[in-house]
Amino acid sequence: MRVLVTGNEGYIGCILVPMLRQAGHEVVGLDTGLFRDCALGPIARPRTIRKDVRDVELGDLEGIEGVIHLAGLANDPLGDLAPQMTDDINHLGTVRLAELAKQAGVSRFLYASSCSVYGAAGDEMITETSARNPLTPYAKSKADSEDDLLPMLSDDFSIVFLRAATAYGVSPYLRFDLVLNNLVAWAHATNLVYLKSDGQAWRPIVHVEDIARAYTCLLTAPQEKVHGEKFNVGDTEENYRISELADVVQAAVPDARVEYAPNAFPDHRSYRVSCDKLKTAGVGYEAKWRAVRGAWEVSQAFQNWKIPMEEFEGPRYNRIAYLRKLLNEGRVGNDLRWVDGAEDVPLPMAQRA
Repeated sequence: MRVLVTGNEGYIGCILVPMLRQAGHEVVGLDTGLFRDCALGPIARPRTIRKDVRDVELGDLEGIEGVIHLAGLANDPLGDLAPQMTDDINHLGTVRLAELAKQAGVSRFLYASSCSVYGAAGDEMITETSARNPLTPYAKSKADSEDDLLPMLSDDFSIVFLRAATAYGVSPYLRFDLVLNNLVAWAHATNLVYLKSDGQAWRPIVHVEDIARAYTCLLTAPQEKVHGEKFNVGDTEENYRISELADVVQAAVPDARVEYAPNAFPDHRSYRVSCDKLKTAGVGYEAKWRAVRGAWEVSQAFQNWKIPMEEFEGPRYNRIAYLRKLLNEGRVGNDLRWVDGAEDVPLPMAQRA
């Protein structure tokens, strides 16, 4: 299948592209390149259309059979930084892309939603039929996109919704603004597993490779099994309180001790998610990673790359800090598009990758 992957140079995208190629697919990328200088090393680079997802044209989709739509502002802090732009990019940009894809004859459209649409749910185990309660501009943009994509379904245009749990794990575009990765980095840099909340909130977590594996399975799954379906992506056994994740990290970094911030607060974003639907859907998906193994993997990467504290807390591994850097330097405008010519100027950190 000839597949367009939007956001192919992101944390998930650069893991997904080689997996799709290994499965025999031809991959075309579409990425504005905002974070391209954050890579730690070489990544698989298919032919990539250098465009903001809001600027896609019908011709960009010529000959494309499937779309995997990952591109967007990627988490709650980014959404809070620019709520209107979050709606423009994550919601309106998604709807426009899907409309063009349908017009171009694309047969399958996989949409990267998020478990964040569930919001505050406490101890209750959530399934795909549970009520959504998006609490942030990012989560709302995902829920609104789901609502506006559903009416586009047809016999010739199959949309599948993937609500991924909180990602973790090593990727060439390594991120430390994700809970497990962040805790491991703190443990190495400071000998502290440092919790900024009271640790009682629930989080479902999933390795970045397992997210990519879900997209690969659902791309070619029989239509009758996935058409219009929503799938929580992860493993039901991989729901943890943040305090439990701290214990997992301490086991991976034995010299570290768990410590709570003086102003540790309750985190109202708390939810436990069942991923049994995807596991039993008959599409060949099974999560292969567990938190214990993933914490060790991130720990090894941190040691191998010798990342100092000022680096992991700096912009290179933190999406909102990096976007603020681009804004402050005038390379990106208030609409979060590149200023003319700015995307062609490499940053000094790119030279260290």
